Amino acid sequence: MGFITRLRGELAEKTPAGIVVDCGGVGYAVAVPLSTFDRLPAVGEPVCLLTHHLVREDDESLFGFATPQERRFFQTLLGITGIGPKLALAVLSGLTPRELTAAIAEGDVRRLSSISGIGKKTAERIVMELKDKVDPVEALAARHGADAEAPPALRDAILSLIALGNKAEDARLIAQAAFEKNPKASVQDLIRLALRK
Repeated sequence: MGFITRLRGELAEKTPAGIVVDCGGVGYAVAVPLSTFDRLPAVGEPVCLLTHHLVREDDESLFGFATPQERRFFQTLLGITGIGPKLALAVLSGLTPRELTAAIAEGDVRRLSSISGIGKKTAERIVMELKDKVDPVEALAARHGADAEAPPALRDAILSLIALGNKAEDARLIAQAAFEKNPKASVQDLIRLALRK
């Protein structure tokens, strides 16, 4: 069975509740998070979306995303017990992928539970189940702010610590602590400081 993974066509309809993409005369109804909706062109303009095609016994739905990160988070959220597609879209509508990465990496249950439809228990479950799945370099960049790049030495130290067998989250935390103590340290020095922990 084939799945629809991308749509390219003309944006025929556009509302926050959903859009329609006309592909060669066939209109595909697509649900999108607000983060994607904000990036859509005007009606009548060409559009290209990454999609997740959800097939159930009694239903087929298409969900569209502007970036691979958004789609990846959506698919990962669907793997958490108690989170369906509507709630996953709500999460992506409430936080950008960068903000979501930071909230998960920092265990910010309060920020996650501020999203409509996400209670404290669901927020805790998101943090618990996704903490080890968040890319440590993305988490580091998210922590340093939307426009800031993670310092190269810190990024390389994290990747080296992971290569040495540390869990991604542990590597990020101990490398970050070492970097905060000595921001001008080389990669090797950061690794030594981190391993002393």
